[in-house]
Amino acid sequence: MTLLTLVRHGQTDWNLAKRIQGSTDIPLNETGRGDALWAAGQLGGSTHHVIYSSPLVRARETAQIIARELGLNEPALVPDVREREFGLGEGMLVSDYIETYGDWLAEVPGAETLEGVAARALVALDGIAQESRRRSSPAAESIIVVTHGGVIRSLIDHVSGGTLPRVGEVLKNGSVHRFEASPGSLRLLEHSVLL
Repeated sequence: MTLLTLVRHGQTDWNLAKRIQGSTDIPLNETGRGDALWAAGQLGGSTHHVIYSSPLVRARETAQIIARELGLNEPALVPDVREREFGLGEGMLVSDYIETYGDWLAEVPGAETLEGVAARALVALDGIAQESRRRSSPAAESIIVVTHGGVIRSLIDHVSGGTLPRVGEVLKNGSVHRFEASPGSLRLLEHSVLL
């Protein structure tokens, strides 16, 4: 088995403004760099062997900060753990998005479904775990993957059968979510949210 620790990237100015980023490449702000340091502190009590990241700059910089703090090599970039594509919803304020489309599950022109995001992320995580099993001598390895709220939410929803995250739970910037990956299987061990 492989321990996969998914970390949500640090805050950006668009997070602060409650604007939908999706695949728009928005950098971290100073608070976001602090979120990355906080996440590194949460991860520092255990051993991690390697770090991967979405290629979007907010995730990549978060991963670079964590890697530096934990003494890991530069993060490897994995395109399929990038944020959900929101199509016409990208750049909208969350309140305007909800008013226009009704909810997060609505069909939005050009947007990915949560199921589609989970499907591509599951394939990517399985590939990461397989690569780790091929090159690792012990059977277990601990891997950090820095990604996005939409990706983490879709995976938690998938593995919990739709029971988590609960309505109103927010995945905090810099939050840590642990999964156990075995061949063809992903299991949620813990996740951190704000109510």
